[in-house]
Amino acid sequence: MEVKELKFLLKLLGKQGYYGTIQELKPSSKTKITEVENICRQLRDRNLVECEEELTKIKLTPSGKALLTLQLTQLPLNHDELKILTACEPKAISPQTIKITPVSYRQELISSLIKRGLLIAAATKIKQVCLTEQGKEYLIKGYNCKGYHSVLSLDLLNNYLDFLRNFFLSTSDLNCINQKIEPLTTIKQPILTDEDILQTIIDLDRELGTDNYLPIFYLREKLQPPLAREELDAALYRLQKQDKLELSSLLVAENYSQSQINAGITQTIGGKLFFLIVS
Repeated sequence: MEVKELKFLLKLLGKQGYYGTIQELKPSSKTKITEVENICRQLRDRNLVECEEELTKIKLTPSGKALLTLQLTQLPLNHDELKILTACEPKAISPQTIKITPVSYRQELISSLIKRGLLIAAATKIKQVCLTEQGKEYLIKGYNCKGYHSVLSLDLLNNYLDFLRNFFLSTSDLNCINQKIEPLTTIKQPILTDEDILQTIIDLDRELGTDNYLPIFYLREKLQPPLAREELDAALYRLQKQDKLELSSLLVAENYSQSQINAGITQTIGGKLFFLIVS
């Protein structure tokens, strides 16, 4: 691992929940954002971090170009989808230049056209980064450093020491709990089915009055524990695949705290999946 990659990870360790914006993770004050994004993508390719990316430019694929040569009556597109493809015909453009509102609707149309192979991302910008479980394991067990040159500040060293303390303290606490409950009768947690999770979403939406647009952090507060984050995410994807649930992106974040935003599901492209909509 290069020194600049190590500094990137150690800076990430100093952020709440190991989440940070790309601007906060520069290895040095002189590092350009483009280089920071390259570092981030290299670490993502090794599954050490996850990134939330924003589309900054989109362009037509060959299939999209071919589709526009057909007669209007033959196009399998609605009016707004055709408007997006036509706007991209001369060159790659920013999604913000397309006059379709609301923004969430425009984003859904663009995502649909990308999935159908008619558009591709011509340029993206990394917004947020989080450390993966594999990244944590690598920093605890896998990374070995060599050499005599001083390259780390005391602040970065302190981030790493705090990270190790948190890991070993949590491991120690878990061992103590296991030792205490070992003689006791095991109390089995009820197994939550996908239907139970769907009903919980319906109940929370009714209770909170979110008009079938429930922010995901309410569900995490309710079901984590007993479920782990990965288990809940997998269940939501299954419900989506069964057309029982829709997951919508967060595009305007100013009404939510950073911890609430971090509860969203990170996508490779686009904002976090944040709102739960029962079909």
